Amino acid sequence: MTDLHLHRWGDPSAPPLLMLHGFPEYGGAWAGVAAHLPGWHCLAPDQRGYGRSPVPEGVEAYRIKPLVADIAAQIEELGAPVPVVAHDWGAAVAYALVIRRPELVSALVVVNGVHPGPFQRELARGGAQAEASAYIDYLRDPGAEARLSAGDFAGLRRLFAAKMDMSWLTGPVLDAYLTEWSRPGVLTGMLNWYRGSPLRVARPGEPLDLPELPVEAGRVPVPHLVIWGEDDRALLPVCLEGLDAWCPDLTIRRLPGADHWICHQKPAGVAAIIAEWLTFRGL
Repeated sequence: MTDLHLHRWGDPSAPPLLMLHGFPEYGGAWAGVAAHLPGWHCLAPDQRGYGRSPVPEGVEAYRIKPLVADIAAQIEELGAPVPVVAHDWGAAVAYALVIRRPELVSALVVVNGVHPGPFQRELARGGAQAEASAYIDYLRDPGAEARLSAGDFAGLRRLFAAKMDMSWLTGPVLDAYLTEWSRPGVLTGMLNWYRGSPLRVARPGEPLDLPELPVEAGRVPVPHLVIWGEDDRALLPVCLEGLDAWCPDLTIRRLPGADHWICHQKPAGVAAIIAEWLTFRGL
């Protein structure tokens, strides 16, 4: 699927920077960060099932293989390799992309997103991250669409705001999100990312006996930067522990006073870290 809707900012003759959004966002979520990256041509697709991109039917269409294939095709059209910036579910796609097709990615920047190795490890332990991620099974339930869309998406907005600062989701920004969520089939497409995922979440205090992802199967062989809002309540910093085993060229920058929605809360700060690191790496 190469016909993803693409949001663009900056000079088209500048170096490309591909930006991957998470749930329940869309490509336009990167507008604030992109505004502070004038040296780059920032491109952010609405990933499949989101925004103005196609919404294929069936859970199988939202397995990681087709999600990665979408972005690989996008990069091949742009001209590989390119640096990739990703948040939340976008990070899941970006990690799978760089593991499977490293020749397409010159550098990887993840903003409050998690590598599959330490994330599944923490979900299986039945500890704090498993408790924080209990909503995953809630979103997989067949009745999730009705619950989340009722009352002008009041349920989805509550989920968005759980224990985090949502002062940015007002006015025109909120109107834009309501427009994107209201497109035919989109809410089901968004939820199918969870339904298509193999992640297993242990119940608190009931760990799952799952093998850890082997280092070679999850190696990130390109320069890798993680930017972490320290107040995130959906993804916990324990998911960064041991990350360097899979990512030999790893830099972690932490931002206080920001949570999971760091790209909306501190767009200038996120952009400054990205620009500084890419420039340092000669990209």
